[in-house]
Amino acid sequence: MKVIDFRFRPNTADFISGIQKSPMFKDFCASINLSKMRAQTLDEISTELDKHNVIKAIIIGRDCETTYATKSNNQSLIDIVKAYPQKYIGFIGLDPHKGMQAINELKNAVNEYGLKGCAIDPYLAHIYVNDAKYYPIYSKCCELDIPIVITTGSAPLVPNAVIDHVAPRYIDFVARDFPELKIVVSHGGYPWVTEMIIVAQRNHNVFMELSEFELYPLSEAYIQAINTIISDKVLFASAHPFVDFKVAIQNYEKLPIRDDVRKKIMYKNATNILKLQLED
Repeated sequence: MKVIDFRFRPNTADFISGIQKSPMFKDFCASINLSKMRAQTLDEISTELDKHNVIKAIIIGRDCETTYATKSNNQSLIDIVKAYPQKYIGFIGLDPHKGMQAINELKNAVNEYGLKGCAIDPYLAHIYVNDAKYYPIYSKCCELDIPIVITTGSAPLVPNAVIDHVAPRYIDFVARDFPELKIVVSHGGYPWVTEMIIVAQRNHNVFMELSEFELYPLSEAYIQAINTIISDKVLFASAHPFVDFKVAIQNYEKLPIRDDVRKKIMYKNATNILKLQLED
């Protein structure tokens, strides 16, 4: 079965080193001993993706320079997409505190570098997803006709972050105010499992992926909903390299999901959001 991975970062030496040293995630990386992860070249990573039928991998950018004084990874994302345009799709990371600078960066990313979406992380921006600072970004996404990834979940050991900033109930406001905006909620809004399910079910423009939380406590509700009310709303995502994409694929093969629904999750729903023309 074909696979589109909607949250992927290559485990290159630069990425592993950068994330380990970051002020946001260094304590978390130490807790999971990320230093033991084997670094690979982009050629090696791309070959492995091919081997496991991953036809596209969406690389999610991140910019939280204002709150954590760390450089964004957007340039490396642009370089990867330029070097491997058939394999990787880039979503530029935006810092809402940068105002028009972020908007101009978004326009350039799409119009000059061919990126296909953007990504925000309210948890790291220290503001709610329906804060006015985000609204120009949402408006520009609608104008450019691109989807946005909103990172939720609750990465542990992140200094100064407040979990309530990524509660799905606030995404509901955004979906109402921007019905044309395609919203992909990353990490399934965990731990607000049932709240996220309803926000996705009741808003035609809200989708989600469950990366890292498919097997967490309460995840049974996700699976029940996937098989019934939100089969068109869920995307496969691995969160590689925090979860090896091969392991994530194996996990989805074992989950009690109907075969017709599994095909939607693994790639069909993503093709609709990304407007990809792929043979079945």
